[in-house]
Amino acid sequence: MSAPFGDERVFVALGSNVGDRAAWLGEAVASLRADPDVRVVAVSRWLETAPVGGPPDQGPYLNGALELRTRLAPRELLARLQRLERLAGRERAVRDGPRTHDLDLLAFGERRAATPELALPHPRMHLRLFVLEPLEEIAPELELAAVGRSVAEQRARLEAAHAAP
Repeated sequence: MSAPFGDERVFVALGSNVGDRAAWLGEAVASLRADPDVRVVAVSRWLETAPVGGPPDQGPYLNGALELRTRLAPRELLARLQRLERLAGRERAVRDGPRTHDLDLLAFGERRAATPELALPHPRMHLRLFVLEPLEEIAPELELAAVGRSVAEQRARLEAAHAAP
């Protein structure tokens, strides 16, 4: 008998800016749905965003967010996410470069980690509209420990700062 799914809310950001971006993201979600140790609870819609950082000539991204429950420990889930990236041909030759899949583990319940391999919660998610916008669709009330605000509050704050003259 396998272990039960955990009660912890787990959040993953998805992004793609190579080829058929929607197909790549759909493939990632389908792979996670097929994983017996993962249950996909919610999927945001895909949002198109401009690339942040990296080479200047790369195309726009489609971004989304997932809420999961899992039987896996955080490092095990991260390893599965990275495996999906590799299977999709993800190359890490250029920092913030173009990619078929970008699957980032954002939060794993209340767990904290700060190692070179894993940082929980994701240390920059509160600064990235391309993460907060889709995350707000599925978890607007999620508290962002780094700023002491909910996803919805932080997204509104960042949008106001970007709109200011």
